[in-house]
Amino acid sequence: MLEGLNAALEYIERNLDRQIEGAELARVAVTSEYHFRRLFSALAGMPLSEYIRRRRLTIAGAEVIGSSEPLLDIAIRHGYGSGEAFARAFRAVHGVGPGEARRSGTALRSQPRMSFRLIVEGNSTMRYRIVEKQEFTLAGRKARVSLVHEGMNPAIVAFVRSVGQETLDRIERLSDQEPRGIVNVSDNLPGSREEGVELDYWVGVVTGGETSRDLDTLAVPAGTWAVFEISGPFPQALQHLWRDVYTQWFPANPYRSRPGPEISATRLSDDGTQAEAELWIPVERVPA
Repeated sequence: MLEGLNAALEYIERNLDRQIEGAELARVAVTSEYHFRRLFSALAGMPLSEYIRRRRLTIAGAEVIGSSEPLLDIAIRHGYGSGEAFARAFRAVHGVGPGEARRSGTALRSQPRMSFRLIVEGNSTMRYRIVEKQEFTLAGRKARVSLVHEGMNPAIVAFVRSVGQETLDRIERLSDQEPRGIVNVSDNLPGSREEGVELDYWVGVVTGGETSRDLDTLAVPAGTWAVFEISGPFPQALQHLWRDVYTQWFPANPYRSRPGPEISATRLSDDGTQAEAELWIPVERVPA
């Protein structure tokens, strides 16, 4: 997988003078676009589109301050249809417009070329199992919230409180298969997964039975799931587990992520500071 990612990075460098689509990069990496975008974002710490933009404007910045070529010619060569669009993008990355940068010799920001490599430290073990599940229903309550990478998410805390314990108890009685009990679910995330993007957040159960009409429901088709186990401080341990799945487990195993809800089943300590949790990620085996 890392070889494919690095081949895609080389492809980006050769094609910075035109629009680059995620689908073509996924073909170079020999994986799905869905998995490619998520894996890239987890490993690079930024969305794919942001990396391409920064690399393109790093090269353009060197041309702006290192030549007397008309700015419009530089803009067009790097895929911008007008001087105004180029100036806006240039300022967003470098903090100054291209004309000012050329006149004043202002220091510009540079996005180095990336490459990925797997570092095997051997000081931790990820506990996981592969589960084949038949079609099931996710039933509960959902809300649209913003993604938070570290610490408690205030929007999620407020949403769960608004559901109320009586409703949670009623929902929990519908649970009839694993992961059992009340689960937390993230769905409809964009590929970038940067801080602040919106997602559907569920508090609900996994069930194969009938559900109440007043509940939100989602039919989840049959498929393969990678189930990871973790224990530690809450919510940091669970947030770090998601990161490690994408940065350590996927590059070293013959699976890739597929569209579908990501489910966590969490048991909190009495004081709410520690947790034992399972993280269910929808996966598919990489074709041989």
